[in-house]
Amino acid sequence: MTDQDETTETTATDLTAKEIRKRKRRMPPPDPTPLPGLVDAHTHLAACGGRAEEDVRVILDRAEAVGVEQVVTVADDMVDARWAVAAAHWDSRAFAAVGLHPTHAADLDDAARAELTEMVADPRVVAVGETGLDYYWTTRSDDCADPAVQRDAFAWHIDLAKRSGKPLMIHNREADRDLLDVLAAEGAPETVIMHCFSGTPAIARECVDLGYVLSFSGTVTFTNSVELREAALLTPDELILVETDAPFLTPHPYRGQPNQSYCLPYTARALAELRGVSEEQMAETLGGNARKLYSVPLR
Repeated sequence: MTDQDETTETTATDLTAKEIRKRKRRMPPPDPTPLPGLVDAHTHLAACGGRAEEDVRVILDRAEAVGVEQVVTVADDMVDARWAVAAAHWDSRAFAAVGLHPTHAADLDDAARAELTEMVADPRVVAVGETGLDYYWTTRSDDCADPAVQRDAFAWHIDLAKRSGKPLMIHNREADRDLLDVLAAEGAPETVIMHCFSGTPAIARECVDLGYVLSFSGTVTFTNSVELREAALLTPDELILVETDAPFLTPHPYRGQPNQSYCLPYTARALAELRGVSEEQMAETLGGNARKLYSVPLR
């Protein structure tokens, strides 16, 4: 074999391996063994392909078959907020959270305030959010609202949660201190949920001491998430939730592949192993907390 032939063969092998990895990333994970009683505390049904009533039903049928009995579908912008409310009326297993993601905070004009206030009054809407602060995208996207605009919008959402009596669902990315300071200055509502908690154990302890709920996604299963597992370990039973944040953050060993609510048992089982309890007990705790916090009835 000539040097050129050897190079050609190596390149072909590398391309084949690369294509295999690409195909794997497009493949959804297999269905986990059922773990009844779970609630997906934060997902994005529309981004998972659920833009029509039948598509939502298919997604939730698959989730229910593995024990994920209810979901909270979350809005990023006003279009998503309207859709989330509609989806929550299409299927009794779906509930909605409405608000403007901090990257869309500049969209919070008077019309949006009025519409969100009306939406939150809907009984199928169980939380205000996701709202908060995202400093990651402020330096990476020209479309992201600047920090001052984000803080003003966050303060308005905090007030809406207090006026409505519904939980505040928080998005936080690289803004730990400022986010907690805004909550302290404005006065937190009765229930604060830190969606997809990503902070250090010290921040987790501070949140827990304030009575805030920590919701863990598939990131807690990633091999490099040592501090996140420490945070999950110190969270009291009554302050812990589990979520997919689908279609993102698929749990290990399927990281990078498409995520949906049916994947939730993978993360719930990882939390059970971490906390040294049975998977059934963990599911009962996680599902019970979600139903209580969101005022979601048992099916």
